[in-house]
Amino acid sequence: METKNADLSSLKIDRSSGLKNPELKGKRIKFISTIVGIVILLLVIYFGWKSLTNPAIEVKLTSAVLQSPSQTNAVLTASGYIVAQRKAAVASKGTGRLVYLGVVEGDRVQKDQIIARIDDSDIKAQLEQAKANLKMAQSELKDSENNFNRYKELLKTGSATQMEVDAAEFRYNRVLASIDVAKALVQGAEVAMENTLIRAPFNGTVLTKNADVGEVVAPLGAGVNSKAAVVLMADMTSLQAEIDVSESNIEKITIDQDCEIRLDAYSDKSYPGYVAKIVPTADRSKATVMVKVGFKNYDQRVLPEMSAKVLFLNENLKNEKIEDTKQLLVVPSGSVVNRNNAKIVFVVRDDKAVAVQVTTGKELGSYVEVLSGLMNGDKVIEKVDDKIKDGVKVNVK
Repeated sequence: METKNADLSSLKIDRSSGLKNPELKGKRIKFISTIVGIVILLLVIYFGWKSLTNPAIEVKLTSAVLQSPSQTNAVLTASGYIVAQRKAAVASKGTGRLVYLGVVEGDRVQKDQIIARIDDSDIKAQLEQAKANLKMAQSELKDSENNFNRYKELLKTGSATQMEVDAAEFRYNRVLASIDVAKALVQGAEVAMENTLIRAPFNGTVLTKNADVGEVVAPLGAGVNSKAAVVLMADMTSLQAEIDVSESNIEKITIDQDCEIRLDAYSDKSYPGYVAKIVPTADRSKATVMVKVGFKNYDQRVLPEMSAKVLFLNENLKNEKIEDTKQLLVVPSGSVVNRNNAKIVFVVRDDKAVAVQVTTGKELGSYVEVLSGLMNGDKVIEKVDDKIKDGVKVNVK
């Protein structure tokens, strides 16, 4: 009975005593830290050894791009604008109100064609007055000439004095002089009359119209409220591309060097050209030299002030015909290698070189045409050597 009623509470295990012991707790943390440190060290050693035994190859990427055959042979590419080398702001020689304007933008005009006219009513009155004065002077000519001849005959017979002869001669010479003055006045009035007509200075096309009927026009805009140029016109057969070339590249340009001109408005069209002039001065603010590139032929789509890109071609293309050709997808020749009788390029995916089989076409200088396997803009390794294989680790510069 005593055993049955014994107190067993004193026999339970105190599990918290160990956790509450600082010395035991410190040993356990130290053990865990040591295990974690060993694992990390092993990982560092593993990846370091792997890096030493299999280092990444440094590579440089390039893009597959669309180019014309001439672009692959260009020594320099520069941009500029199309400019008419022969253009004029056509203005009136006289001041007056515009009463006639016979052209609008885009009209073609011929040399000396009347394109506008200013009010000529006051000039007409001056011309009529000058002509009347001329007739009056001419009417006196016959009488003064006969009178002079008559006095000369009378002098021979002694019926007239030398003084009378001199007076008749003076009157005759004065009439001749007045006729000359009247003729000059008529001519001046006719010139003023002609100045009321505004004519085209050369064959060309009207680019802008700056005045309208009813407005006052004057030479060089002499009046505050007057217009100077009535129209702006250009000779469309004198178009050239004016290109700014860096001073450091100007040595690559020579007179008559073949070029290819491409307009930003028509990227699928190219025009053959040549270096017409290297302007013998530099722009100090831009450190460039202007080069004028002429067209060998062009069509009506080429307009002044269009943006243009000019490819200056190699000298070995001299005298060869530059034709419009379809742009081709190309990559540098060093990007394509022959592996197992297949043409291969390498792209980079997840820091590894991945082989891509391509079909190549013709060689274009330092480039090769790609017929299939790549698209425009795809990045490939620029220079492939024997170290670069499918799956090898690479590091892009």
